[in-house]
Amino acid sequence: MSSESSLTCEALLNSAIEQIGGESPRLDAELLLCHATGLGRTSFRAWPEREVALDQAQAFRELVAERVKGLPIAYLLGQQEFWSLPLKVSPSTLIPRPDTECLVETALELPLPENARVLDLGTGTGAIALALASEKPRWQVVASDRVEEAVELARENSRSLQLPITVVQSHWFDQIPESGFDLLISNPPYIPVSDHHLNEGDVRFEPPSALVAGDDGLDDIRLLVAEGLQHLNPDGWMLLEHGYDQGEAVRNLFAAAGWRNIETRKDYGGNDRMTLARKPASDQ
Repeated sequence: MSSESSLTCEALLNSAIEQIGGESPRLDAELLLCHATGLGRTSFRAWPEREVALDQAQAFRELVAERVKGLPIAYLLGQQEFWSLPLKVSPSTLIPRPDTECLVETALELPLPENARVLDLGTGTGAIALALASEKPRWQVVASDRVEEAVELARENSRSLQLPITVVQSHWFDQIPESGFDLLISNPPYIPVSDHHLNEGDVRFEPPSALVAGDDGLDDIRLLVAEGLQHLNPDGWMLLEHGYDQGEAVRNLFAAAGWRNIETRKDYGGNDRMTLARKPASDQ
């Protein structure tokens, strides 16, 4: 194959697909070629013989090489869609997952005030907070994260999407006002430190602080459940994402702390994925 013919979209994609392998090599290759060239995916199919500039082809090959090493597509593109919102991502934050959209759906179904005050704890990219703000412009949404880079990233996403939220740097409730929220929502770390999944797939490249929570994966959830009551208005809600096999344990934590209306919901794959609970109307 001549050097000229090797620069067509078709040739570049075929070579990349063969190298990448895995579950979705064509999609990965097309997304990376879009990123390197600025072209849309449909153009590759309509004009497979279209030639790619030498510098763009080189940039594409470098991206493919990183993907072959296992680096997540979202980090290579610098972006991940969540709730139809294009979010900037970086290795300092967790990559938003489709199943976390179930958390947003559940929050939107709750009986909350029209001008509800909401706190998204451990916001990362700001995904949950911004999704809620996009649906409920009258809600007062606060997002927090302990990592400075994540705080700046969430603020940048807020600005670029023109969705006003307040982002603060805080380790869980450390820098949060005592009370006054109607909803506390979080996708906290919930993977046990010994879990073999930490050495597989995209998770290998994500920040451990956003994933791991002690020997049983429940350390951060314990803290949120124990301290959440004092930050909520009476009848306020807490909604937490957790592992597929942690539903019973999380329900027991809520019950022991005095919460009511405790319920576990499933994700798109039918796995236990989130548990919600309500603060009693008055201290009991």
